[in-house]
Amino acid sequence: MGCLTLNVLLSFAQFEREVIGERIRDKIAASKKKGMWMGGVPPLGYRVQDRKLVIIDSEAELVRSIFRCYAELGSVRLLQEELAAQGSKSKSWRSASGRVIGGKPFSRGALYLMLRNRTYRGEIGHKGQSHPGEHPPIIDRPLWDAVQTRLAGNTTERTSGTRTHQPSLLAGMLFDADGNRMTPSYSVKKGRRYRYYVSRPLIAQDQRESSTALRVPAGEIEHLVTSRVRRWLLDPGRIYQATRLADPSAQRRLIARAGEMGKSWTELPGTRQRAFLTTLVDHIDVGADQIDVHLRATRLGALLDVAATPLPSATEDEIQILSIPVRLRRSGRARSRP
Repeated sequence: MGCLTLNVLLSFAQFEREVIGERIRDKIAASKKKGMWMGGVPPLGYRVQDRKLVIIDSEAELVRSIFRCYAELGSVRLLQEELAAQGSKSKSWRSASGRVIGGKPFSRGALYLMLRNRTYRGEIGHKGQSHPGEHPPIIDRPLWDAVQTRLAGNTTERTSGTRTHQPSLLAGMLFDADGNRMTPSYSVKKGRRYRYYVSRPLIAQDQRESSTALRVPAGEIEHLVTSRVRRWLLDPGRIYQATRLADPSAQRRLIARAGEMGKSWTELPGTRQRAFLTTLVDHIDVGADQIDVHLRATRLGALLDVAATPLPSATEDEIQILSIPVRLRRSGRARSRP
């Protein structure tokens, strides 16, 4: 009887413990859906005041510079090296026992987590879902989207193994006259590797070549596009018309930074050029006699580290088109990358 009584009491205790845990989990989930901060160490850029996240200006500026630097470099490894050279360190705090934690150079893993942390967008995450938070955001929408695009593109490159080859500067941006994506490909002749961009119908075995399908040398079209973008960066009038910032001083800084980027373009490594183009270019239409580069110019401020607020008439959806007259011809047979 004593053992039976003890087992019954233990069962009720276990039941009560599970009920309390379930209620706590439900309470946390409901509070996070309301955007409330539910405790823990706040991320870099925030502190807790009255159970709410409040921005720390000095740390918030470091967070913005990290996001802008990654959007420009397109590489967490290069970002880590840049931060180490600057002497930037992670957030530090003191534990209940008095031990100081953090305050060390950023690791690559910590940077990946930071760049994907939706808290910086003013949101609270819970079990894979995000809810509008009660705290103000540190990162604005254009810069956040630019960083997430770069992260997604780098993940695709790592998965497919394309980084083992010479980078294709315009991969994912080119489309032929029929709207078919043009895929990087190559051929090898006498030990020499030739790169191309090829319309998908030409590399699909079950489709016949069409009159609008193209296979063009990669180096030629990359030179044409980057030269046109560079001329656009060096044209103050075009930059002013495309961005139209509310702050005149910010507009002048943006024009100056764009000019600097245009002048130093040929000295930039391929990874930085691709990161810049991936964020700025929406898509590129390739025709037999003209190439149209579609730009989202409102992203230029975030790319060039200029705190830019466009006029109400300038929206993220506006597209600037840079046209390049050209005579393209199909180039010899190629095989797609494995």
